[in-house]
Amino acid sequence: MNNSQKTNDSSDEIIIESTEDFEKALANIDIQKYVLRLYVAGNTLKSMRAIQMLKKICEKYLEGRYEMEIIDIYQQPETLEKDHIFAVPTLIKELPPPLQKLIGDLTNVDKVIIALDIA
Repeated sequence: MNNSQKTNDSSDEIIIESTEDFEKALANIDIQKYVLRLYVAGNTLKSMRAIQMLKKICEKYLEGRYEMEIIDIYQQPETLEKDHIFAVPTLIKELPPPLQKLIGDLTNVDKVIIALDIA
């Protein structure tokens, strides 16, 4: 066996390993869990609309792959400072990284999809 054949065999192994790693990464995208927190202010129309829109988006694009926590800032005011919330509604995507914050109206579906990085 000559040196060029050894080198070629080695590069074939690297390509196969890289392909397998890539395929595993693609499979993980489909099962990647999203952890979301939505901060709202009480039982207002704006809060209810934000909750409904987020649920619709998650059910359509992240079915079975998300955890959602709704936090009422009137019931849990200590979370405002801890999570640096200065306006509501605020949506925080904790996982998968990077952390993202979307502040304000969630009725623009395209904007929410981009913020969640599910487009």
